[in-house]
Amino acid sequence: MAARDVRLLLYALSLVMDAAAIVGGFAIALLVRAPEWLTARGHSLLSIALPLFVMFSIAREVQSVETLQSRSLAIGRVLTAWAATAVLLVLLTFALNSDVSRLGFALTFVASAGLLVVSRFVFDGIFWATMKGRAISRVLLIDGVDCVRPDGMDVIDVGAAGLWPDLSRPELVDLVSRMVADYDRVVVACTEDHRRAWSMFLRGSDVGGEIILEPGVLQGAVAIGQCGENDTLILSRGPLSLSSRIQKRAFDLVVTIPLLVYLLPLFAVVAVCIKLESRGPVFFRQVRVGQGNRQFKILKFRSMRVEASDHNGARSASRDDDRVTRVGAFIRRTSIDELPQLINVLLGDMSLVGPRPHALGSLAGQSLFWEVTDRYWLRHAQKPGLTGLAQIRGFRGSTDKAEDLTQRLRCDLEYLDNWSIWTDLLICLKTLRVIVHKNAY
Repeated sequence: MAARDVRLLLYALSLVMDAAAIVGGFAIALLVRAPEWLTARGHSLLSIALPLFVMFSIAREVQSVETLQSRSLAIGRVLTAWAATAVLLVLLTFALNSDVSRLGFALTFVASAGLLVVSRFVFDGIFWATMKGRAISRVLLIDGVDCVRPDGMDVIDVGAAGLWPDLSRPELVDLVSRMVADYDRVVVACTEDHRRAWSMFLRGSDVGGEIILEPGVLQGAVAIGQCGENDTLILSRGPLSLSSRIQKRAFDLVVTIPLLVYLLPLFAVVAVCIKLESRGPVFFRQVRVGQGNRQFKILKFRSMRVEASDHNGARSASRDDDRVTRVGAFIRRTSIDELPQLINVLLGDMSLVGPRPHALGSLAGQSLFWEVTDRYWLRHAQKPGLTGLAQIRGFRGSTDKAEDLTQRLRCDLEYLDNWSIWTDLLICLKTLRVIVHKNAY
């Protein structure tokens, strides 16, 4: 399991253990005072304290990489969150003019604080048992150079295996991306002729990426990064923050699950129409480039005859395309053919909003997309989307010339640089206006 996934489980466990400590504190207080002395207007103080504590825990970042690595920091932050909860509880009881037992309240606060400290020691043991004290997983990739191998890092000699992210070979980019996908921090030591390729690869990846520079290049003036005794140039900070990833994924699921249920009758009707008109599967599956430049299979309703389907995407659909069936023409004009990608969103391969994923054989004029500009690989730092900034600005349809791609690329990079949950919501709303579009054919 990737370190970031283990951390998420540990964060959830930490929050549950802290909540249990507070419940335990209230239980101890109830041994001394009757329940009615720990209520406010008929509501148990525990039912008020728990959501307040969770809120303050999130605000204080009690669950974070820093607190995993430092027990004292974790204890300080959790006690601060509990103290803030207690202060707010006191203010609420005064505001509601509730007759709360001072002894019971004080005992609750002290007992809970003690149990929170104990739970931190227990949790610290769990952390060391599961992650061996390494909250962040790091790897050093060596590509054709000698390099000091720091302690606490995995080391992979990719040069010995002939592996590097050759930007003209998507299968190599995909392979290297899968190799580093489970790490949080990737440091590369490479030859100068491979440095640009590694730079573009790391900037378009969903991990924190750095390249080791020769001594003296940075003049020692700015410590951009460090790996052992080597200075590094930090090229990417990794995926969105934990809270941002939770917001984006929650938004995807809250919208996608009801939509899939609501659209099931439409899916059934479209499936029947496709089967009645031509032989072959209902869904069309095609390899696309996804997050971190890793490949995945996208789902669409089949809109072309099976024998004429283009699995590489080398030929963009055009107006009056002879490969498109009558049903296919309708579902393409109305964007219904894209709806099965909601399943990709549900599976986590895609997001509702993001750069549209392209087929490996897609051409801009006579050139493959990544041949037009190697900045193309940067657009995959986040999950691809069902819709995106380029789509609501009208950049859809075939890419007959290089400019058609560069316009979309500018929109994609702008979206990545300025992401917010409100941007996703706004793009989704604006997409409703361009579902039927003159370039959708």
